[in-house]
Order: sequence, then C-alpha cells, then structure tokens
Amino acid sequence: MIDRTATAPLPDPSAARPRRALRGLLAVLAAAVLLAFAALPRIEAHYLERAGASDRATLRLATEVLRGALERTEALPALIAERPILVQLLREPENAGLVPFTNELLRQSALSLDVSDIYVMDLEGRTVATSNYRSEASFLGRNFAFRPYFTEALSEGVGRFHALGTTSNQRGYFFAAPVIAETERLGVVAVKITLDGYEETWANSESTIIVTDTSNVIFLSDRPDWHFRTLGPVPEPAIEAIAATRQYPLDALQPLQARRTPLGPDMERMTVTDAEGGAEDFVFQTALIAAPGWRVSILTPTAPAIAQAWTVLGLVLLLIVVSGLIAAVVVQRRAQLMERLARQHSQQAELEARVRDRTRDLDEANARLRGEVEERRAAEERLRRTQAELVQAGKLAALGQMSAALSHEFNQPLAAVKSYADNAATFLDRGRAAEARENVGRISAMADRMATISRHLRNFARRPQDKTGPVPLGAVIADALELMQPRLSKAGAEVRHLAPDPETWVLGGRVRLQQVIVNLLSNALDAMADNDVPRIEMALISEGGPEDGTCRLDVRDHGPGLSKDALAQAFDPFFTTKEPGQGLGLGLSISYNIVRDFDGRLSVLNHPEGGAVFSVTLRRSAAPAETQGGMAAE
Repeated sequence: MIDRTATAPLPDPSAARPRRALRGLLAVLAAAVLLAFAALPRIEAHYLERAGASDRATLRLATEVLRGALERTEALPALIAERPILVQLLREPENAGLVPFTNELLRQSALSLDVSDIYVMDLEGRTVATSNYRSEASFLGRNFAFRPYFTEALSEGVGRFHALGTTSNQRGYFFAAPVIAETERLGVVAVKITLDGYEETWANSESTIIVTDTSNVIFLSDRPDWHFRTLGPVPEPAIEAIAATRQYPLDALQPLQARRTPLGPDMERMTVTDAEGGAEDFVFQTALIAAPGWRVSILTPTAPAIAQAWTVLGLVLLLIVVSGLIAAVVVQRRAQLMERLARQHSQQAELEARVRDRTRDLDEANARLRGEVEERRAAEERLRRTQAELVQAGKLAALGQMSAALSHEFNQPLAAVKSYADNAATFLDRGRAAEARENVGRISAMADRMATISRHLRNFARRPQDKTGPVPLGAVIADALELMQPRLSKAGAEVRHLAPDPETWVLGGRVRLQQVIVNLLSNALDAMADNDVPRIEMALISEGGPEDGTCRLDVRDHGPGLSKDALAQAFDPFFTTKEPGQGLGLGLSISYNIVRDFDGRLSVLNHPEGGAVFSVTLRRSAAPAETQGGMAAE
C-alpha cells in the first residue's frame, strides 16, 4: 500500500527575508527623515537669502529716489541767492516795502520748485524773508545761527543738514548758500525739503525701509514708532552735537532692541524685540548715500521665506513617505510571492489529496486579487485627483517665480499714478484744468493696465474644470504670454509669435492648456538663464480641416538643448536638469498628462541649429455655434 501521509515541511529560512527587508527599509526611511530635518537650517538660509535678493531692487530704487531728491535740490540755494532783490533786502533791512514783495516771491518760487520752504537770513542768522510768511509757524524773525547749514554756507559756500524743524516740527533736509554782492557776503539763503512722502510710499510694501545717519539715529522710516530710535551706540560727542544744533529731541533717542547675525556676504538676519517682549524677524541689508552720510536699509520679513522652507521640507518628507510606501508594497508583494511558493512546495507531496483545498485556496486568492483590482482602481482615482492638485500647485509656483517681476509691473504704474496725481493737484491749484484732466486720463489708463494684469492672474490661478471642448488656441497663447510678460520683461526675453488669423480652435480645457504653455515658456526661460538676450520662437502649424485635422504648437528656445538621457526622461515625474532646490521635475510630467487627457501629444527634440523644441499636438475643432459670427467669449 502506498503511504500518502505527507511529511511535515521544514521551516523555510527565506520566509524571514521580507521581515529583514522591511526592517532595513524602515531604518533607511528614518535616516532620510533625520537628514531632511538636519538640512532645514540650510534650506531656511537659502530662502531667506532669496527673500533678501528679491527686495534688493526695492532698496536700490529707494536709495536712488532719495539721492535724486537731494541732488535736484542741492543747486537751488545758490541759484536763488543770485537774485538782485535779496542783495537789496540784506543791504536795506529797514526798507519795509521790500519784505512783503520778497516774501511773496519766495513763496511762488517754493511752489514752482516743489520744496517745503525758502528763507533768507542775515549775517546774524535772523530770518528777514521767508516763503511761509503766511503760516502760523512762520520763520520770519527767527534766528537759525545755531544750525550747521548756516555757518557752513558762510564759511564754505555750501551748507547742508538734516534735522527736526524747531519751528515746523517737521523732519527735513536743508541746503544753504551765501548771498554775495561782488566779494561781500551779506547773508544766507536756505531751502528745506520734507521727505514724509517717501515714507508713505514705502508703507505700501510688506518690507520696512529705514534711513540712519552717521550717529546711528533712524531719521526716516515707514514705521513712525521707530523715528529717532538708535540702531547702535551713539557716541558722546555726537549727542553733544545733536543737543547744540537741536537736530533731534534728546528724549526720543532710545535704542532699538535689535540683534543681528550674519546671513550672507551682504545680508544679516535681525531680530527686533519690543517693550512687551514680542519679536519680529527680518532680513537686513543696507545701501549708502555718500553726500549726507545716510545708510538706507530694507528689512524683509522672514515669515514667508521660513514658510517656504517648511513647505519644501514637507514635500521632501512626502516624497520620502511615498517612496517608502512604494518600497513597502514591493516588499509585501515579494513576501506574498515567497509565501505562495512555500505553500506550493509543502503541498506538493499531497497534491492529489488536497485538490479541493487547493481549489479553495485559489478561490480565496482570486478574491484577494479582485480586492487588489478595486484598490488599484481607487488608487488611480486618487492619482487623478493628486494630478489636478499638482497642476494647481504648479501654477501657484509659477506665480511665485514671477512675484518679483509682477511687483515691478505693479509698482511702476503705481509710481506713475502718484506722479500724475501730484501734478494734477498742482495744475488744479494753478487753474490749469485741461492739463489736470489729461493727467487724470493717464491715471485711468494706468488703472486699466493694472486691472488687465490682475484679471490674467485671477484666471490663471483659478482651479480648472475637468470639462473639455473647443477652445481658441490663439487666445490661450495670448493669455499665457500676457501672464508671463512680467517675467519675460525682467529676463529681457524676446518672443517671436504671429497670432493666427483666423482663430484656430482645438479640443481641450482653456485654463489647463494655458498652464501647459506657461510651463513650456518657463522651461524655455530656465534653459536660457545664461543668455544675455533669451529668444523664444513660437509657431502654429495646422494640418487637415477643422473637423478631422490637427494643430501643432512649437515652442523653441535658444539654450544648450537636451542631452540624450534628458530627451528620454524629459516627461518622467521628478526628473529635472535644474540645480537642487530649483524645481521638483513635475512641470513637464503634468503638462504631458494634461495634453494626453485632451487626446493630444507632447513631444521634444533638439533643433539642428541649437536649443530644444517642445511640440504640443492637439485635435482641431470647429468653432462653437455661438462664436461663428465673432470672437469667442472667455
């Protein structure tokens, strides 16, 4: 009789391998997480330096504006001092008829020159004529011999000084020049300008701008509570000079509780603590104005940069977790396969007796496989939702890259609007209504320009719908170019594109297709980062009719092109040729899937004359019925 009793299977040492692999995987993931957290300070420093670099243009602009205001005013006292009536007034101080005429002449000059005050002092420092003679705080009869600009003008021919006005209680900068008849010095002409308007302009920015003098006293700032605070120790001789010249109120010279640490070659990180113990953190950088000895500093809040650093850390941790999950699934699948092989080996001796059991096992395995299929379908659905979120994130990232250029694009019209508004007010005061109306029209045009930029940003940033249909490709390209215009202008890029006439309609989604074109333009700019004049060429090539034809959009850059490996992996997720921290390698992958959703094709090749060419091929479509007679609606 044949013995059908199966022998007991021996323990299989290969069954312990998956457990060891899982433990090793967990150790690797833990080490990766620790390294990510260890790199956080460097990531924060990188984004802090980027935040400071983005405000460097603002600091340069503020410095140049202040320097220009001082340079424009410096020559005025010497020119005014050449007027013969001032010589006559100083030689005939008892002539009562000269004083009213001179006062009015100085007032008209102050209005036309757009300065705060113009006044004339005799050799004793007493004011004998002034443009603010109508004001309650008139300088007439007041003695300013204690001011350095008076003594410097008489001794050196040019006097300059910044201080808080003792009569007007307004901060200002004073220029002075002597009144000379032949070789005789008869008196001094002084011109005062106020700088409060610049502080109001600075207040529109999220950053803080301060101006400190050689004594470390904050003379200008868009934060009024910092006026006359000190940003460092004030030497005792400087305090004595401030008291003697009445430059600042001594009781206001309180130190600003600030702690600074180096951040980069020309940046510092500064923490300011208030009286209640609250702290503000800034990126601190400084420029100089040599003539008055001013240091213009910009303090950029660190909170957005730190938030970006944490966002990057979160993305890295998410990538680690996703990679760990994928590896765990692979290990688990391998473990299941090994268990199945072990079970088949142990049951081989009693295969005939356990056919029914084996069949039951197979049924259970089929059930598990069906569950896995359902899980896979659910995972694919989650993947599609994640892709939509990545599209939105990619758009927001593109807006972040363009923030500095967009800030300039808004600040330039705003500066023009302010200038036109000031001029319009002056024209109205002088009864020149036609010129004031022209300035108002220019202000309206600037407002329309900013509204156009804002509308494009709003349309670009909104979450796209999944619906596809006929879209006007030329209008989509125009919107993308308009959206990228600030960044293109900042890079000095040249875009060659001829809009189609008539309009070409293709199947797709307008916002998502706009995202694809923005991604291709951004990649082209990145590829030409080293070019003095980046040049992008866009071409539309249509084949067939509107019902069954195709349309191809080619975007060519003039960069170094792509390597063979980069061409093969260009649309793979997380593949990028940029430096670490410059991108995640998702833009082209997302664009590839978007175009594929439109039943189209995204491809890339190197141009024979240099650079890369990205091609978007889409199915053509007839224009919707409601647009047959005119332009398509948004």
